[in-house]
Amino acid sequence: MATFLYRLGRFAFRRRHLVTLLWVSLLALAGVGAASAPAPTSSSFSMPGTEAQRAFDLLEERFPGGSADGATARVVFRAPDGQKMTDPANRARVEKAVADLRSGSDEVANVTDPYTAQAVSRDGSTAYIHVSYKVNGMELTDATREALTETGEAARDGGLTVEIGGDALQTVPQTGTGEIIGVVVAGIVLVVTFGSLVAAGLPLLTALIGVGIGVSSITALASALDLGSTTGTLATMIGLAVGIDYALFIVSRYRAELAEGREREEAAGRAVGTAGSAVVFAGLTVVIALVGLAVVDIPMLTKMGVAAAGTVAIAVLIALTLIPALLGYAGPRVIGRKARKAAAERTAAADRATEGAGAGSAAAVDLGKAGGHRPADERPNAGTRWARFVLRRPVTVLLVGVIGLGALAVPAASLEMGLPDDGAQPTSTTQRRAYDLLSDGFGPGSNGPLMVVVDGDREAVDEAADRIKGLDGVAAVTPPTPNKAGDTAMITVVPKDRPSSPETEDLVHDIRESTGDHVLVTGQTAMNIDFSQKMNDALLPYLGLVVGLAFLLLMVVFRSVLVPLKAALGFLLSVVAALGAVVAVFQWGWLGSVFGVEQTGPIMSMMPIFMVGVVFGLAMDYEVFLVTRMREAYVHGERPGEAIVTGFRHGARVVTAAAVIMIAVFAGFIGASEQMVKMIGFGLAVAVLFDAFVVRMAVVPAVLALLGHKAWWLPRWLDRVLPDVDVEGDKLRRQLAGDGGPDADQDRELVRA
Repeated sequence: MATFLYRLGRFAFRRRHLVTLLWVSLLALAGVGAASAPAPTSSSFSMPGTEAQRAFDLLEERFPGGSADGATARVVFRAPDGQKMTDPANRARVEKAVADLRSGSDEVANVTDPYTAQAVSRDGSTAYIHVSYKVNGMELTDATREALTETGEAARDGGLTVEIGGDALQTVPQTGTGEIIGVVVAGIVLVVTFGSLVAAGLPLLTALIGVGIGVSSITALASALDLGSTTGTLATMIGLAVGIDYALFIVSRYRAELAEGREREEAAGRAVGTAGSAVVFAGLTVVIALVGLAVVDIPMLTKMGVAAAGTVAIAVLIALTLIPALLGYAGPRVIGRKARKAAAERTAAADRATEGAGAGSAAAVDLGKAGGHRPADERPNAGTRWARFVLRRPVTVLLVGVIGLGALAVPAASLEMGLPDDGAQPTSTTQRRAYDLLSDGFGPGSNGPLMVVVDGDREAVDEAADRIKGLDGVAAVTPPTPNKAGDTAMITVVPKDRPSSPETEDLVHDIRESTGDHVLVTGQTAMNIDFSQKMNDALLPYLGLVVGLAFLLLMVVFRSVLVPLKAALGFLLSVVAALGAVVAVFQWGWLGSVFGVEQTGPIMSMMPIFMVGVVFGLAMDYEVFLVTRMREAYVHGERPGEAIVTGFRHGARVVTAAAVIMIAVFAGFIGASEQMVKMIGFGLAVAVLFDAFVVRMAVVPAVLALLGHKAWWLPRWLDRVLPDVDVEGDKLRRQLAGDGGPDADQDRELVRA
């Protein structure tokens, strides 16, 4: 592989005009396709195999046109102190609001009058209108939402307190600010890392081109493939992350090759042949993690994973072709001005030494330059010093890292999963205020009523209703609503506790266990419970699939059994520690005010799988890039300890920069008002922090130092079975050095061609 990538890198460098034109054309073509394609709508959400989904399907069949899975809204009214909602003036305002809502949009399916639907509190202080729509919350037009909010404002002008809740106000979370913050921080980190605006700009430029092609392609195909308007969100986040990382690795290796005296085209070829191999396998691990989301068996997640995997594949191809092409345009400016000046001074000093010492010394100077030997007075960089420190105290570093992450992981044992409701919104939002008004007037369960569907005749319906009324945790049961055929009925059950509480979840299970297979529980609350259960059930199979396939892949890369095992165990440790931090902040409320957490509650059920998929891909990026350099040094004759130092000398700075960039990108989302976005940003940021700076920078070198030569052990029979992909570029190096056998000259001619 290294030889093929070497040739590809040199080809891209030499034919840079053609390669650049091809990528720019692809970007333009994808942009035109996205602009001319129909606007994407919300993808149809379904959860095959769950009771809530079967109930929705039954409702669609038995109540045609009922829009059972459509958006809902609750317009909540509270009378001024000393008044009641039953007072004639207040009642007239509410009835006008009912009329305005019915005529306000063609997307409205039904509007209930609170005075005929028993939606007035016992003390008369609170009432609410329930509005159901024909389409889901993501598909509602802006005009429909405006009609809803304008109706509330009109009633508010009459002196009533009016707030609006429900998923009708739900919109796609806007993440543009977080992305901008991440790009700005990435630019600063890259400038500090490389000391060159040109070198810093290349990863940013190519990452944005890759994301542009990926997201534009998703948009162009969204309508035809039912990808939905949210599918590109994950692709944008992951594509931006890995695009910067992969380009950073290639540019860094290119600069290192230049420092060793290579010509620019040769340096580009070697950079792609060595670091490019690490990029290919790192990209494969990310693709495995994203495509593996299909294990969850939720079509929306599967589409998001496949779309994001496609964007990652584009990022890999760009790193292997467009980066060397752009390096051809960059010239010497890819090296910082200070570095160029220092190199010129060293060259001048070497020339003076050559003139004074004769031809023999000149040959020695040239040899040292070509071999990349550092001057004797040059200080070891921070990566070298840290690696030597770990080699002196491997047991201490290992124990501190493992015990520290283990302590942070303790809260994860108390993990409670669910989906956030309006009660998790900031108190400044109308959704949260409507939630609180309903809780005060009707009880917390009124925010998440259960929809019970009975497949049977009147007798079966009455029997089911009686059984439900006798269960603990039930606050109210409405009279059944039969369909025209009389073979199916709907019953609304109001729990005593809030929708996301364990007590409400227990009530859903009790209804299902005590009423028989002909009674199905659905509604938003039941859907959330089933979704959480499905995610929980899929976690271990998903983890096994991702880690297992990646283990095999890393075994091929590193030609070792223990190194991939260590990588997988270290990843699990960092993810569990990150989950512990998420539980401590968002479920227990520790430091909640620091991160803007106003309401604690269960952890978003998607969080564990989402963290496993995203963080595993990024963690393996750092593992592959850092340890591949160690493997390369070890294969070329260095002792295990020396190989660790070499890997850190060349890779620590780059991995640190990549990790800081990713932390900044994810941390930019912590300031979002949406609890879900805030939680994702925090969880991913701390996970990358733990994995990059504790596991990869401390635990990994400590374990490798303790294992010594055993770290690279591979049974002979397995060595014969596994394909030799030459990631470390050993065959390539022998060929270029003239030791590749009788075909070496022919190979070099092919390379030049």
